[in-house]
Amino acid sequence: MISQLKVPLSEQKRFGDKGLTAQLGQHCSGSLKALDNDLKDVEKAIKQLIADDPILKSLFELVTSVPGVGQVVATELILVSAEFTAIDDPKKLACHAGVAPFEHSSGSSIRGKTRVNHHARKSLKTLLHLAAMSALQVKGELQEYYRRKVAAGKNKMLVINALRNKLIHRVCAVVGRGKNMTKTIRPRLFNP
Repeated sequence: MISQLKVPLSEQKRFGDKGLTAQLGQHCSGSLKALDNDLKDVEKAIKQLIADDPILKSLFELVTSVPGVGQVVATELILVSAEFTAIDDPKKLACHAGVAPFEHSSGSSIRGKTRVNHHARKSLKTLLHLAAMSALQVKGELQEYYRRKVAAGKNKMLVINALRNKLIHRVCAVVGRGKNMTKTIRPRLFNP
């Protein structure tokens, strides 16, 4: 809702009448302040809920130890997987998130490129995309993998999708082991 109010205002600033823009800004300012306050209250309640529950707290610490995975992505992964009890297999979680590629085949014929399922949870896929982009900023295996694959001529979005898949596998490995991700732990990962 916040972005639904802010985006038209910012677009109006660039192309519209300045007087009208100021008037619209005044009308929306109260709603934006209320929404910002509500958002802060919800984030505070989520943090408190995680801090009060020892299982959630340990899961949250494990998941956020993976480079690129922050608080929002960790919260969504824990919710989607029902604290990694409903979905604990990384391949199933990747399929649910829409980052596992499938080939279109019938019998012995293969039709076209491999594609991801479009019936996936779009919000999780979006958050994993942002996590992959964040992980690319950190020096390490994922950044090297991305550079190597792009230099080899792979499509950038295909490589980013592979990074999303790798993040899911790393999160599941960390949760399965019960140990934070460190430089000494090298999870077994799917290499497309």
